[in-house]
Amino acid sequence: MPRQSLAAETRRFTRRWAVALAEAVSPARQADDIERVLEPLVEDLVLAVRSDPLTRDAARDVGMALVEANFRNARSLNRTITLLGTGFVEELGELLGLDDEQLVASVAALQGAVAEGFSLALRSRMLRERHTTQAAALAAARASESRRRTSEARFRAVFAEASVGIAIVDPHGSVIEVNAALAEILDREDDACTGLPIADLIADDLPSKVRADLARLLAGETARFRTECARTGADGTLLRLDVTLSAVTGGDGEIDFLIGVVVDLSECRALEARLWHEARHDELTGLPNRKQFLERLTETEQLAGLCYVDLDGFKSFNDGLGHDTGDRLLIAVTKRLRDAADAEGVSIARLGGDEFVLLIEEDGTEADRVTHYAERTLDALAVPISIGTDEYSVTASIGVVHTAIAGASPAELMRAADISLQRAKALGRARWERYDPDRGAEEATKHELATAIPLALSRDEFVLDYQPMVTLPDPVVSGFEALVRWRHPQLGLLGPDRFIPLAEQTGHIVALGRWVLEQACAQARRWYDEFRDVPVVVSVNVAATQLREASFVADVLSALHAAGLPAGRLQLELTESAVAGDTSCALAALSELAAAGVNLAIDDFGTGYSNLAHLGRLPVHTLKIDRSFLSPIRPGGPTDPAHDKIVAATISLAHSLGLDVAAEGVETPAQVEALRVLHCDSAQGFLFGAPASADDATTLIAHRNATVDSA
Repeated sequence: MPRQSLAAETRRFTRRWAVALAEAVSPARQADDIERVLEPLVEDLVLAVRSDPLTRDAARDVGMALVEANFRNARSLNRTITLLGTGFVEELGELLGLDDEQLVASVAALQGAVAEGFSLALRSRMLRERHTTQAAALAAARASESRRRTSEARFRAVFAEASVGIAIVDPHGSVIEVNAALAEILDREDDACTGLPIADLIADDLPSKVRADLARLLAGETARFRTECARTGADGTLLRLDVTLSAVTGGDGEIDFLIGVVVDLSECRALEARLWHEARHDELTGLPNRKQFLERLTETEQLAGLCYVDLDGFKSFNDGLGHDTGDRLLIAVTKRLRDAADAEGVSIARLGGDEFVLLIEEDGTEADRVTHYAERTLDALAVPISIGTDEYSVTASIGVVHTAIAGASPAELMRAADISLQRAKALGRARWERYDPDRGAEEATKHELATAIPLALSRDEFVLDYQPMVTLPDPVVSGFEALVRWRHPQLGLLGPDRFIPLAEQTGHIVALGRWVLEQACAQARRWYDEFRDVPVVVSVNVAATQLREASFVADVLSALHAAGLPAGRLQLELTESAVAGDTSCALAALSELAAAGVNLAIDDFGTGYSNLAHLGRLPVHTLKIDRSFLSPIRPGGPTDPAHDKIVAATISLAHSLGLDVAAEGVETPAQVEALRVLHCDSAQGFLFGAPASADDATTLIAHRNATVDSA
């Protein structure tokens, strides 16, 4: 992502934060001044989120810095936490390089760390004030008579102005006097506190151990007492108080009085509780989130199994009707699922997006509770959901897994549930599928391959082979198609059929395709330098997912620029399905590339949804007819006049549209001869050469003027 985009959005977020804090503090401060304070803090937050794992210390330091900058009230913290959960995602979410699930988890952790740092710094500041208060009180009590009046005045000033609560207590534990801050904390008049036992003033009911510790202090056995206690305020709210009592003794060693310092922790504890709850619950639905679900999955001893629920086609629904309608649908689905799982020993969580999971415990019967609740879930979603005046039909696919089958490990259970869920999707959706260990092993291998693709890219495990493309009627090498292989450390050399479909399903095809493009352009540049007068083109396959990427055109032009390769030396091959249907976005991208000089080809023509009239509207240069067109042509075999006419008509019509025609899968001289008769422009297949290394391809280019023996 461009650095300037991140910098601009960072400044935008910093400004929003500064305005929010300017409204939260009293007396008011200028947003411009606050913005200068926040700029380095925002940089620290961005670095923390982009770290893997998230750098909690840096985020915690941001919370502490807010307190040191005198943003100490609850409104400042609340506005900061809220803005991190909304503005941070809106302004910077797409620029941080994280998927939705990673972003949600990182922001939640970020909020918690900032709040933790804020709480620690605020508590430290209060404790420093308390220490100052105690020091002043003790100094006043122990000062010599000649300085007593000065010390008393100093203590009185601290007593009156301190932001923490202070109580003076007699040797028997009764309150003599409280300052205004303590009266405000307790929401009582000063004189209503006088005479009360200190234990009754600070708590509703002290535990017996705490009462014993207080008794030892009053007996002179200890010099200091500290506890955190709970007290109901005058308005019924529960206060959390941090209380420290220190004994002040006279020259005879007897207690003259005690100084009590009280810090109100209520807001900090309430914030901690709220953040703890939010960290374990989904904000939209209120359900337990992935974190809490995994905790419960680990802790549950009598687990029967899981139902892994994924809504069918939710992404299209969300994209088509908008996220607001999508959120309302998810809330309605949550209610249906809660009703279906309304039983003891059955809990439900939202893992993210449109994924839910039911955790089902054993109930001591022989009944199959897991499949029972899978059926109940499907039944619950069978009735259309009303949103406003509209009704929507919703279906779900469910992966069912039993603990006894898949094993007790939470990781094994989740992997098994995901495998069975994907099978339910593949078999038509709107159904549940039970985990089968035998079938699961095969699916697990696919899953492991799919998830290993990013790491394999970083380890340079992928390599390119090159298959020659030749001109007709005289077969002379005109280029090479770049074909990717995976040198897997355990499974050996894997062909594209083993991993390309998986890459397309997971979206890894975008990064893999970008790598193939860059490597192929770099190799083509080496051929261009070595054989400047030989017009060799390198052809690269492009998946439909790549074509839909907003950065696709930029990726292609960047690869050409990095390699220094003329655009005319690159050909991109697209399948019919990639350009079928609504091609407005594809047409714009292809037109831009064609205008830049890149050659475009339709691959495997005859196996998809396109027709020649449709392709005539696209800026393509070449039509590559599928090998199935040539399979009926066998040496010495009977000809099929109808088939020959179809192939001839296809080639003729393509030529009339200004397209070159290339034949794939050419394996016999008879096929070459038939293609010559039909005026096919070029060919590719094992007859002319199998995919080979770049070195072997280089050797072939060096001998390109030699006629390839097709007899």
